Amino acid sequence: MRHDKGKTRRTTVSRRDVLKSAAAGAVVLGTSPFSFNIARAAGDPIKIGFPVPLTGPYGSEAKEQARCAQMAVDEFNAAGGMNGRMAELLVRDDKLKSGEAAKRAQELIENDGVHFVSGSLSASVQLAVNTICKDRGIPYVSISQSDAINEEKHFSKYTFHEAMNPHMTAGAVGRYVFPRENKRVAFLIADYAYGHEMARGFKRAGEEFGIEVVAEVKHPLATKDYSTFLPRIQAAKPDVLCLCNFGYDQMNSLKQATNFGMKERMRMVAPALLYNQRRAGGADAYSGVVGGTNFYWGIEDTVPTAKAFNDAYRKLNDGSPPSDYGAYGYAGVGGLLKAVSAAGTTDADAVVAALENLKYDLYKGQQYYRQCDHQSVQPVYIIESKDAGDQADEYDVFNVVYEETADEKMLRTCGELGHG
Repeated sequence: MRHDKGKTRRTTVSRRDVLKSAAAGAVVLGTSPFSFNIARAAGDPIKIGFPVPLTGPYGSEAKEQARCAQMAVDEFNAAGGMNGRMAELLVRDDKLKSGEAAKRAQELIENDGVHFVSGSLSASVQLAVNTICKDRGIPYVSISQSDAINEEKHFSKYTFHEAMNPHMTAGAVGRYVFPRENKRVAFLIADYAYGHEMARGFKRAGEEFGIEVVAEVKHPLATKDYSTFLPRIQAAKPDVLCLCNFGYDQMNSLKQATNFGMKERMRMVAPALLYNQRRAGGADAYSGVVGGTNFYWGIEDTVPTAKAFNDAYRKLNDGSPPSDYGAYGYAGVGGLLKAVSAAGTTDADAVVAALENLKYDLYKGQQYYRQCDHQSVQPVYIIESKDAGDQADEYDVFNVVYEETADEKMLRTCGELGHG
C-alpha cells in the first residue's frame, strides 16, 4: 500500500477556521471572493446545508465529513460549476441532538435558502433532518448509517441514503466472521437506534450459521466506564463479542475489554470499525479486531478513484490520508453535485430524477441508488486491525481481508421496508 436564527451573513473562512469555530455552530465554507463573483455573475450559489455534530462524542468524524464535503464543493467549482454557477457549503453543528438538528435544518432551508441538505452522523438525528427536508420538498442525502431511513414510514422521494446501513455492514461482517469462529455470540449494544440496528443485522446474518446468542448487554450513549457491563459478558463465555457501538463508545469499550483480558478468550468484532478511533485508541486496544467499513485508504492500489481521492486529500492535509466517514462527506456532496450537473438545474424534482439514474464512482468503485428506497448500493470492506509491529507507519492501521461486492442482495428487500 502507498503511504505517503436569523439570516446568516456570508463569510469566507478557511478549513481550519471551521474547526476552530465548531462550537459556535454556524459557519459557511468555501466561498472565495473570486468564486463568489463568478456565482453572482452566473446566478445565485448552489447552496448545500450540512448539519453534522462538530461538538460531542462524534466530533472527529464530523469534522472529517466537513473537510471532505468541502473538497467535493471545491472540485465542482474548479471544474466550472454548473454552467458557471458555483456551489457553497453551509456547515452547522447539530450537537448530536435531534431537536438541534431539526432546528438547524429548518434555519438552513428557511433563512439561508439552501437548495439541498446533506450530513448527519446519528441514526435518530438524520431522521429529524429528513422530516424537515421531506416536508419542505428539499432533497436530502444522508451520510450516517441507519436502517430506519430506508423504511417506508420515513422515506420520501427526496430522501437519499449515501451511507451504508447497519443491515449491510453488520451482515457483511457476520457473514465473514461467523463461519470462521465458534458459535457462542455476545452483544455489547449502545442503547439507541444505531446499536439496536447493528445487533439486528448481526443476528440475521447469524441465522445462516447457527449462532447462539449468550448475552445482550446494553449501555448508554457516551459511557466512559464499562466495568459494570463487561463482567456480564465475560460470565457468558462467548466465542465472539459484537461491539454494536460507535466512536468513543467503541474505543473506550475496546480499551477496557483489552484491560479485562477478554481478547484472549473471544474474538471481538465491530460492524463499523473506524479509522480515526483506531488511530486515537492505539494498536493494543484494537489489535486483531475485525470490522466493516465503507472505505479504507489502502484500497488505492487497486481502485483508481480511491487513489485520486487520497492524493487530493493528502495535498490539503499534510500528507495524511482521509478517513471512512470523511469519504461519506465527499461522496454525499459530490454525488449530489454530479446530479445537479446532470439535471442542469437546482430544481428539486429534476435533481431527484438525476440522482435516481446516477451511476457514480467517486472514491471506491461504482455506486448507484436503489430505486425503491434510494439506498446507495456499494461494496463493503472487511478489515482487521494490525498489531503495532506490523504497521509501516502511523496511517497503516488495517488489513483489508475481504470485499463484499456491491449487490442489492446485501440489502433488506423493498417489500420488507414497506415499499410496494
